[in-house]
Amino acid sequence: MMIDQDRTSTTDVAAPLSPDMLRRMDGYWRAANYLSVGQIYLRDNAMLDRPLTVADVKPRLLGHWGTTPGLNFLYVHLNRLIVEHDLDMINIIGPGHGGPGLVAHTYLEGSYTERYPAIERSRSGMHRLFRQFSWPGGIPSHVAPETPGSIHEGGELGYSLAHAYGAAFDNPDLLVACIVGDGEAETGALAASWHSNKFLNPARDGAVLPILHLNGYKIANPTILARIDRGELDALLRGYGHEPLYVEGSDPAVVHQQLASALDAALARIKAIQATARADGAIVERPRWPMIVFRTPKGWTGPKAVDGKPVEGTWRSHQVPIADFKNPEHIRQLDAWMRSYRPEELFDADGKFLDDYASLAPTGHRRMGSNPHANGGELLQPLSLPDFHAYAVPVPVAGQVKAEATRVLGRYLRDVMKFSMDAKNFRLFGPDETASNRLADVYDVAGKVWMAEIDAVDEDLSTDGRVMEVLSEHLCQGWLEGYLLTGRHGLFSCYEAFVHIVDSMVNQHAKWLKVTKSIPWRRPIASLNYLLTSHVWRQDHNGLSHQDPGFIDHITNETADVARIYLPPDANCLLSVADHALRSRGYVNVIVAGKQPDWQWLGMDAAVRHCTVGAGIWDWAGDDADPDVVMACAGDVPTLETLAAVTMLRAYVPDIRIRVVNVVDLMVLQPQSEHPHGLDDRAFEALFTADKPVIFAFHGYPALIHKLTYARANHRNIHVRGYKERGTTTTPFDMVVLNDLDRYRLALDAIERIPRLADRVPAETARYWTTLERHKLYIAEQGDDMPEVRDWQWPT
Repeated sequence: MMIDQDRTSTTDVAAPLSPDMLRRMDGYWRAANYLSVGQIYLRDNAMLDRPLTVADVKPRLLGHWGTTPGLNFLYVHLNRLIVEHDLDMINIIGPGHGGPGLVAHTYLEGSYTERYPAIERSRSGMHRLFRQFSWPGGIPSHVAPETPGSIHEGGELGYSLAHAYGAAFDNPDLLVACIVGDGEAETGALAASWHSNKFLNPARDGAVLPILHLNGYKIANPTILARIDRGELDALLRGYGHEPLYVEGSDPAVVHQQLASALDAALARIKAIQATARADGAIVERPRWPMIVFRTPKGWTGPKAVDGKPVEGTWRSHQVPIADFKNPEHIRQLDAWMRSYRPEELFDADGKFLDDYASLAPTGHRRMGSNPHANGGELLQPLSLPDFHAYAVPVPVAGQVKAEATRVLGRYLRDVMKFSMDAKNFRLFGPDETASNRLADVYDVAGKVWMAEIDAVDEDLSTDGRVMEVLSEHLCQGWLEGYLLTGRHGLFSCYEAFVHIVDSMVNQHAKWLKVTKSIPWRRPIASLNYLLTSHVWRQDHNGLSHQDPGFIDHITNETADVARIYLPPDANCLLSVADHALRSRGYVNVIVAGKQPDWQWLGMDAAVRHCTVGAGIWDWAGDDADPDVVMACAGDVPTLETLAAVTMLRAYVPDIRIRVVNVVDLMVLQPQSEHPHGLDDRAFEALFTADKPVIFAFHGYPALIHKLTYARANHRNIHVRGYKERGTTTTPFDMVVLNDLDRYRLALDAIERIPRLADRVPAETARYWTTLERHKLYIAEQGDDMPEVRDWQWPT
């Protein structure tokens, strides 16, 4: 075999595999297929010592066969490449339903037994290997955290290529083989991910080898990329910046030679690109990276037909090709299928994989199931962080100094970036919003990664940049996940409303973190950190489409030992929680903070104490003992409106007793039984009282506070104001008015709920409506908020 460089297709000219190597590699492939089928079907008789019976078959068949033989074929060939070139390689499997194949290969290479000693490479070990698959108390049917060598979960359809590039960034010696299923290739996330090659710097990053696995079908339908003609597919992939190499067929002997030739050519091209880029004085230009298009039948080597209907090469092979074992012919067909792999040639009488084949696999950490990059916690080094106290905003008196919280954080992140330059283990990710979110100081240290053409008008672009900006939240999320999973650190900055685009992605990552906490050999990785800004209450200029605080609702649904949500009220609190988040391991940390100039409330020492506890009484803002009402708040704008309401209440009712409680760690509201940060009942009542009215001004949807506090004794007295999906293009203060979160509404809420002030309610209600009418007339005429609102300041 050789590669026709003009068409980048395989031609029958030379055979890179010797007859003996071909025999051994094909035997290795047959062994993996045998183990894969056995996992899906068998509960007993693992070595086929006797003809199969119904009693040998699992009562519930839950695995997936269709993509597995192709994945097994590729794994064998990647092993050859690793051994011949001593490669540091990991394998990311987009078709996550190929779980039995990845388990089979890690078992054959020995890395599975090292992680799970009970699954030894023997007759009894093979029995346990089969029995545990999709079995209660066993392992999932897809590639999962339990699978050695994996960093990509079977439910993450469409994210494989983004994860692969995230793994390759700052890993100059790593080669990431990424198998992209033709079903997942139809997702938006994967379609955008092809552009990741434009952010990979061959001088300092590793390489990604995408392998588009075309087996023609999804669950029940053909796939788009398998049905368009070669010319159209080639134009598409070349348009994405790749040089595709084509491997296709159904004759294993022919396809073995084709794939070996294509992989050799791809690796040679990757090495040439890197050598050119890494030469002294080289000008790094964006290369055209190789990729492989691998077209084989779905369900390859499985049953050709079942009950007279074609199976191999069709959608019917996707899951379990033979399922109804009430039919005696089906058990005979399964028996013949498994024996077609000739297991007696591959395993000895004790179930041990014969050395003639086993010796093809890499050893030690070169095995893809044992590569430390696929267990990133083993490689994780702590960030060298600056002292966040040094970036503090001086606050001699509360409410007398203004600052842009995220701009203050930007100066801190600049130095986080600076201190990590030698280790190259920190990057900032965001969808074209770093400067908009007031974090542009990071550009003083590292620009934005850009491998394409740079015009004179462009600013802060650099091939050596460390800020990842692309207008795809999917890519930012996927890159960051891949970066974290391989042992590095990062932060994702995003407009609050649009982080919802990655809801499913963060959900899958949170599930991964949850499961890995119970897997002893999975070492903790750095937390997935979000900074959500340009938030709902300061999107008055962009209107309703940009107003959505619901991501925090989504995160609260994640498991308690993973989710963390912080709503710092000012810049110093933001610095404190950001430093904590960057030091943490194994969490999803969501920080919501504004970027506009706002009043600052706490000096740094007070901010640290406040954030450490997660919630507290602000004595300087209210009366602690025996309050008439508790004015609670969570979020920067709700805090502002609450404090403004406090000043109004004191003017309206001079003898009113008010306690002000600010919540920065949202999860403290839950009971300790629900979340490790939760306050016990005594501590909760010490803040919110056991029986007094609580007016809670909240950044997000009001129902979330009720959900978090429903089990508290005083829940019936908690009245929450928050976002009610009433937004438009208007003034900043009108946003809170529209959603009944404004200071006038909060003050009236308090008066309405303090029993001794019942006689004042009619007059105060009238005052409220008069004030709102004045507000509406003013903004309609002036286009700005009333001076009493715009220029309000906490009294000294």
